[in-house]
Amino acid sequence: MNILITGATSGIGEQLAIDYHKEGHQVWAIGRDPERLNKLEKIGMHTGAVDLRDRDQTIEWFSSLERIDLAILSAGSCEYLDMPDFDSALVARVMRINVETMAYSIEAVLPALRRSNTPHLVGIGSSAAYVPLPRAEAYGTSKAAIAYLINTLRITLQPFGIDVSLVCPGFVKTPLTDLNDFPMPFLITTEQASESIRRGIAKKQAEIHFPKKFTFILKAASLLPRWLWLRIAQRMIKS
Repeated sequence: MNILITGATSGIGEQLAIDYHKEGHQVWAIGRDPERLNKLEKIGMHTGAVDLRDRDQTIEWFSSLERIDLAILSAGSCEYLDMPDFDSALVARVMRINVETMAYSIEAVLPALRRSNTPHLVGIGSSAAYVPLPRAEAYGTSKAAIAYLINTLRITLQPFGIDVSLVCPGFVKTPLTDLNDFPMPFLITTEQASESIRRGIAKKQAEIHFPKKFTFILKAASLLPRWLWLRIAQRMIKS
């Protein structure tokens, strides 16, 4: 397969690029870290130093792609708010990095996907979108937006033969989560995350979520009456 992966110079995206390359696929790794891109290029990947925040640059670079069978949009960031100091600039920054760059990437990669006989679009979201969580006002909002976007695209791209999958990870050990200053239950490695994602993609699952012990808890919490979950979440803050 011809596979394009954004956010391929760190975390889950980088691990996916390495694993798919090892399987013999042609991988286009997109990122902004020149040192890591150079390492990926040396082992045989195609690379692109693209600032996905720049719509024109993104569309221009992606226009050179002839055919992409699988596009995994993994680029993103995470920042937390500490109330009562609400930082609107932080919210805007997270929304831009997580949501706008994905929108630009989708617009840019769709022409190459449509030239494939088996096109598959994958967006990396987060299980944080399942329920409101303390300090995640910006990050959770961005991932909820991604979930809505990807789930809607699964409907609207179906007539064109394009499969669409949403990935909702729990806590994965990456340079981003290394910055977290709170307990991360059921923390897994990028290797474990990559295996779960690749297995789900192979099965063309609409939603790929893991680790199940954690995501099922959040899914169950999302079914609670909203007032009850809010009370539980407020106790989390106090503790």
